[in-house]
Amino acid sequence: MNKIKTEVLIPTEFSYKKEGNFAQIEVYPFESGFGVSVAHPIRRTLIAATTGYAPVGLKIEGVKHEFDSLKGMLEDVASFIINLKNIRFKIKDSSKDEVVVDYTFVGPKEVKGEDLITDEVDVVTPEEYIATLNEEGELKLSLIIKKGMGFVAVENYRDTLPDGFIGLDAYFSPIRKVVYNIENVLVEDDPNFEKVIFEVETDGQIDPIDAFKDAVNNYLNQFSVFSKEFKLETKKVESFSLPEEYNILFEQIETLNLRSRSFNALDRAGIKFVGELVLMGKEKIANIKNLGTKSLEEIFEKLEEIGFSINKTLPLDIKKAIEEKLAKLKGEE
Repeated sequence: MNKIKTEVLIPTEFSYKKEGNFAQIEVYPFESGFGVSVAHPIRRTLIAATTGYAPVGLKIEGVKHEFDSLKGMLEDVASFIINLKNIRFKIKDSSKDEVVVDYTFVGPKEVKGEDLITDEVDVVTPEEYIATLNEEGELKLSLIIKKGMGFVAVENYRDTLPDGFIGLDAYFSPIRKVVYNIENVLVEDDPNFEKVIFEVETDGQIDPIDAFKDAVNNYLNQFSVFSKEFKLETKKVESFSLPEEYNILFEQIETLNLRSRSFNALDRAGIKFVGELVLMGKEKIANIKNLGTKSLEEIFEKLEEIGFSINKTLPLDIKKAIEEKLAKLKGEE
């Protein structure tokens, strides 16, 4: 028989891991069908409303239009522009929405993204190729670099560019990829709840976690008009009182009476409390440096003895309460 519900479950679990410009973010548990309702708008907001930087105007000395050519440069201007669009800029002063930068290059020289770094702008794609100049080549150019969102065709701002500048279509978004997957997750005895797993990759103009945070903030701001008019309040998750048998998890790992080799490896890894091991799970414990097979077997046996098998699945509300108390204990040290 299905349980009759009177309110929607509020997700309590959030975690992420990041490597370079890539991040994976997990959020759960959602009621069935709620995962996509949250995930899709966040994905849309990431793509459309994450700010980035792009060149919008180009002026080359001796060049009148984008179909022209420049003496001593291997590429014609059209090819040069295509290569330039692959360069991802970043204005160093975050308070500025626009800068104009000037460059002069004399051949023979191969011009790359790193050559466009100045005191005002950085380049997050330094190895990208732009052009080749021979012994007779001299390239003098100016770039207008702006901050913006999404894609903006040059027709929308061509008339605002200074005389002599060639307008460029601007692709501002720093998001290279954002996808989400939805998996079922067990809550108590019900397997029909959902976990949303986001994968976010940026081009380096912005940290992927910062991009995700900004997207969520922009998404929530869209609802602010309703909160104001209807005086809505978000529900706070009530604190959870742990059963007495969980107290052992907040004891120092010394209470497990491990061999010195096992204890020292855990201590060097910064693990202080028994509950940290229980929350880590088998795979993460096995990845702790200097823990051999015998040490792993010993740790697993000790956890079994205190009633917390490494294969035991904790209810989400209990797991959350354990995490909060452990964080508090470690903060007090």
